[in-house]
Amino acid sequence: MLPPPAFHHIHLNSVDPDAAIAFYTRQFPSTSAGMWGGHKALLSPNNIMILFDKVETPPATSPPSAIWHFGWHVTDVRRNIDTYKGRPEVSLRPLYTTDAGEYVHINSDTWPAPKGKAPGLTKPQIADAIANNVRPAGGGGFAYMDGPDGALVEYVGDFPTEYFDHVHLWQEDPFAALDWYRTHLNAPVRAGFVPPTPEERKIVRGNEKSWPSLTLNGMYREPRAGVVFGDVVLTWYANQWDKPLVPSRGQLQDHIAFAVADLDAWEAKLRNEGVTVLEPIDKLGDTRAFTIEGPSREAIEIVEIR
Repeated sequence: MLPPPAFHHIHLNSVDPDAAIAFYTRQFPSTSAGMWGGHKALLSPNNIMILFDKVETPPATSPPSAIWHFGWHVTDVRRNIDTYKGRPEVSLRPLYTTDAGEYVHINSDTWPAPKGKAPGLTKPQIADAIANNVRPAGGGGFAYMDGPDGALVEYVGDFPTEYFDHVHLWQEDPFAALDWYRTHLNAPVRAGFVPPTPEERKIVRGNEKSWPSLTLNGMYREPRAGVVFGDVVLTWYANQWDKPLVPSRGQLQDHIAFAVADLDAWEAKLRNEGVTVLEPIDKLGDTRAFTIEGPSREAIEIVEIR
C-alpha cells in the first residue's frame, strides 16, 4: 500500500492575493508571505500553505461546494477574540445559540455538548440544559471570522503553538465519503472517531438541527466523519441543502492538495480504482501534479514532492 499523502495546501481564488496574504499574516502571526509553484502563498509553520490565483471578479461562494472553510489552532482563542474586536478589518461571525437570534462569539460561552458528541445541542437538549441550569464551560473553544473574498475562517484554542490545522467540508453522504478517502487516499481516520453501525450508515443526514450555529436556523451535525493527513484534519458534515453540492473549481476555495513522493504510482492507483481525473499529470512550477474529483465534487490536487 502506498503511504498516505501529506496535506500540502488549499488553493484560493482572490481579487487581491497580496491584500489577502497581508490580512492572514496580521491575524495569524505564525504565518508569512511566500511563493510556491509560481503562486503567491501564505506559509504556515507546519509546512502547510494557502496558494492564491488572482481573479478579476469576486470568486463565487455559492451555490455551496463541498469545501466549507479552513482554520488554525491558536494559543489563546479568547485573547485572539479580544484582539480582533479592536481591528477594523476583522468582522467576527456570530454563533447563534437559538433560532431566536441570541449569539456568542465562542462556543464555550453557551451550553456544552455531551462529551465525545458533535459540538451542538438540539432544541430538546437546549431545553433540558436550561431546565437543569447547565452552565457554559468557558475556556477554549472555536470561533469564526470573515476572511478576504468572502472566506469563512475558524480559529480554535487553546493549543501550544499556532498553525493551520483543518479544513471542514460538506459531503453528500458522510460515511460514503469516509470510505472514499480511506480507500483511494489511504487516509487514517481522525482521532476519536467511532465507526458507524450498519444502521447508522443508512443515515445520510439527520432530522434535527443543533446550535450553536453560524446560521440562525441551526445546522445538521449528524452524521459526521473525518480523516487526518499529518497534522491537518479534514472533518465533514452532511450537505445542509436540498440541492447537490456544486464542483469546487472556480469557486473561492478552488481545491485542496496533497503531497506524494511517487506521482506516477498514485495516478495509476487512482485511475485503476475508477477515480475521476479532472486534469492529467502536468508541470506545476518545478514539480508535477494531477487533479482528481472527490466524492462530493471537491477538486483534489495530487502534487509530487520528493
